[in-house]
Amino acid sequence: MIVVRSLLYVALFYLWTAVIAILATPVLLGPWRWTLALFHFWGRGVTGLLRICGIRVEVRGRQYIPTGPALVAPKHHCMLDVFAQFTWLPASAFVMKQELAWIPWFGWYAKKAGAIIIDRDGGSKTMRQVIREGVERFKRGQQVVTFPEGTRKAPGAEPDYKPGIAALYRELNVPVYPVATNAGVHWPAHGFIRRPGTIVFEYLEPIPPGLKRAEFMRILEERIETRSNELLAL
Repeated sequence: MIVVRSLLYVALFYLWTAVIAILATPVLLGPWRWTLALFHFWGRGVTGLLRICGIRVEVRGRQYIPTGPALVAPKHHCMLDVFAQFTWLPASAFVMKQELAWIPWFGWYAKKAGAIIIDRDGGSKTMRQVIREGVERFKRGQQVVTFPEGTRKAPGAEPDYKPGIAALYRELNVPVYPVATNAGVHWPAHGFIRRPGTIVFEYLEPIPPGLKRAEFMRILEERIETRSNELLAL
């Protein structure tokens, strides 16, 4: 039954995505906020359809969801972690690898919404780009979203936090909002199986600007990993 429900979800996910992407193409001619509104609508459909698989999606810590300029640092288990930020953040702007920008429609919408498209092998040049464009996004009230480990990690795997988030924290001088999740338990990084249960995205207490690099990294990892591991038991 899990296999059948998972296949049905995947089919409906791609159908929903294709219909929305194609029919809403004229939105690309309007203001960037129209595209963000479209992302909210599409994301709610993606999460709502998970009920087919016996999965409920719960958002906790709503009082910590930023409404203005901020860095958002979610735990990254699977692609649902991306869709979730589209759904609940008021004005998300992702730091996104350039390969994703080449995907028709998705790349177009992401650019319109303010995604920061990067070359992950660009080193210091890429970091300067993210800082420069991050400041631009903050000026229009967006939240810059970056995964501090840089890539997906299996639930419970040894964490590997990259130094890039600390550089952004220092240079952009805004609060960092950690996000914990157990999404990978129910939506694995690979394959189509979706396992029944409750997926939680929990926004945690923000880390204020101005901390020393080592202290900031310690707090960030401790908050995200501690709460994410606790959520794995759900």
